[in-house]
Order: sequence, then structure tokens, then C-alpha cells
Amino acid sequence: MVFKKMLSAFGVGGPSVDTVLANPNTRPGLALDGQVNLLGGDAPASIEQVTIGLVTRVEIEGGDSEYAGTMEFHRMAVSGPLQLAPKQQLAIPFQLPVPWETPITDVYGQRLHGMTMGLRTELAVARAVDKSDLDQVNVHPLPVHERILDAFQRLGFRFKHADLERGHIRGVQQTLPFYQEIEFFAAPQYAQAITEVELTFVTSQRGVEIVLECDKRGGFLSAGHDSFGRYTVSHADVDRVDWAQVVDGWLRETTSRYGNLRAQGHGFGARQGYGHGHRGRGAGMGGMVAGAALGVAGGLVAGELIEDAVEGDFGDFGGGDFGGFDE
Repeated sequence: MVFKKMLSAFGVGGPSVDTVLANPNTRPGLALDGQVNLLGGDAPASIEQVTIGLVTRVEIEGGDSEYAGTMEFHRMAVSGPLQLAPKQQLAIPFQLPVPWETPITDVYGQRLHGMTMGLRTELAVARAVDKSDLDQVNVHPLPVHERILDAFQRLGFRFKHADLERGHIRGVQQTLPFYQEIEFFAAPQYAQAITEVELTFVTSQRGVEIVLECDKRGGFLSAGHDSFGRYTVSHADVDRVDWAQVVDGWLRETTSRYGNLRAQGHGFGARQGYGHGHRGRGAGMGGMVAGAALGVAGGLVAGELIEDAVEGDFGDFGGGDFGGFDE
């Protein structure tokens, strides 16, 4: 009996958790529906709480280096304290709202290279090791995202890579402690001026702020540099404009600007820059200060790094490689 109690303390013979999503596909601003299935172990268990949360992989700058960390950025409790009898089966339904700023992971049914997203279920068991489960989530673009991405393809840009950068974009109403960069190789007609373009969407219920970063080529007597542009569109504009023409106009305006407007120094508020759309990044873990300042409100967990079992689980469904947005 003593040995069984010892095993139970290490999670052996204890309760198990398995989350089933009704549909792993979603979009920013929608919801994920599913249920958490609990199965009792060999002995009665006191469950302190059952929580679910969206987790993803984020690039974090540390001094002169950059590393990837697994971050939970949205959490919700689906059950408070409860008692689970031996071998008892219990299903807990849930509906998790997906934040508007949730990054896109899939376009036209294909995973963006570099993107991961999962729903983590955590079962906190009194006096025992926490149990967890991780399920893949696919976040598809909203119509306005699709039109803009399609415009880049129509203009001849080729997708390169996507990732999440920890930090905030100055002048933008941003609630998550990171932003997504979707990188493209320059289209032939722009190749004399720029080498690459990074596209960022910051989405809200009202619309989308688009931040462009163009890597400009150097000239005979000048060095290369980055130029930035920031633009706002409404969800209602999705079918009202020629998006290829609009994006072309953004690019031409952005590349006419000079100077690297990226903020320097430590922390997100290190130095005020000038112009539109510059991105303020913190250096190293100093960026956690800004993440923590968001606090826990409405189920949002700002910047919680979770380097545990989830780290290994992400390897099972990492981002697929695909070189364009072709359907």
C-alpha cells in the first residue's frame, strides 16, 4: 500500500486526461469546441483544477543570440475542484474563444513553415504530478488576411518562412506579447529595390493593422537598410478593393522611406523611434517585464514560458515546409 501511494505521488496509476476537439481548424476571433475526458486511476483523486490553453513557439532575443521558447498565451479553466473515483470516466465540454491576434498557422490547407500551435490541457491533481495533453490546432486566415496574402502571390512574391517574435510593435494596439512575421522573397519587379519583405498582421474585431518591413538593397555609394510601413484596413473592405493594387501601393510607399526604425536597447520601451511601423524589441529576458505587465485578465496568460513536456510534444506536429500559397 505504501509503495502504491509512492507511485501515485509520481503520477503512476493516477488519473489520465485526453482532450478531443470537435474541429482542430479555426480562425482568429472564432472558438475551439471540444471536451476534456478524464479517466480515474487506481485510487480516488482530488482534482484541483482542469485548464486548457493555447501554446506556440516564440523566438526570444537573449543578448546577441536568439532562441525558441514555448509560450502559453491564452488560458481558460474548464473545471474547478472535483473528486474522481477509481476508473471513473468524466467528460467536460468547453468552448475556448480564439484571440483576434492569434497567429496564422495554415494557408490553403498547408502548414506555414516555421509555425506550431497546440491546445494544452492541464490536470492539476492534489499531492501528485500534474497531467497534461497537447492537441494540434490549425489557425486559418480571415478573409482580409487571405486577400492580402493572395495579393503578394499575384505580385510574384514567394513565401520564405514564418515565425513569432517576442515583443511589441510601437503605435499598434497589441494585446499578445508577440507578433507574427511572414517572410517573402522579393518578386522580380521589386528585386532591384528590395531582397525580402516581412509582413505582420495585428488583428482586432474592427480590422487589421498591417506592418511591412522591406529589406532594401544597397546602392553604389550606400549601404542596404530596412524601411517600414504601417497600414490599416477594415474587415468590411475585403471585397471592395483590388488588393494587388493596394499592396503594390503599400510596397512602393514603404520602400520610398529611408532608415532603420527598429528601436534599440533593452526592454520594449527603450527608445522612442520615428515614423510608422517600427518594431520595438526587448533584448533577452528583459522582454518578460512587458509581458508580465499585461497581467492575467479575461483568461489571457501573457508570456508564460512552459519548457516541460510540451517542448517535446511539439516535435510531433511541427510546421510543414511549403514554398507558396498555391491552393
